[in-house]
Amino acid sequence: MSQTRPSLHRPATRAARLSAIEEVLLTHIITSQSQLSSILADEGIAVTQATLSRDLDEMNAFKKRLPDGTMAYAVGHDPAGEEQTDSAKAEAQMSRVLSGLVTSVAAARNLIVIHTPSGAAQYVASVIDKQPIDGLLGTIAGDDTVMAICKDDDTAVARADWLLALASK
Repeated sequence: MSQTRPSLHRPATRAARLSAIEEVLLTHIITSQSQLSSILADEGIAVTQATLSRDLDEMNAFKKRLPDGTMAYAVGHDPAGEEQTDSAKAEAQMSRVLSGLVTSVAAARNLIVIHTPSGAAQYVASVIDKQPIDGLLGTIAGDDTVMAICKDDDTAVARADWLLALASK
């Protein structure tokens, strides 16, 4: 049984897209990003898989097991995730982003050089900057390279190893 909804016109903005994604996740059982993309396309919202993945991550969407065993996307409060500490949640979120976007990590003195696919560096830098990472002072991003500035050489080596481990999960 399909529901007919009144024609809803949304501006072509990021906020409107995020709102549409949230509405779809709250009103449909979505088991894959391609299914979500298809529903959004039906509503006149064209979105790439990479953008959709970033949007879901930013919204803190998660997959939960439904009573029938199906894994489906959800937004809001995840009671199963309550045991995780804030730092564990932040690290898990960073790992999800970095594992899909980091192609290499190297330390050079007090700097870390992080390579990404073209166009992804600013997003990766933003994700890193949002986390309070001990010894990391900040980032600078180009198109496909992020430079992270650390307080000293030893911290750069340790943080580069940590970032590489997160990206490898």
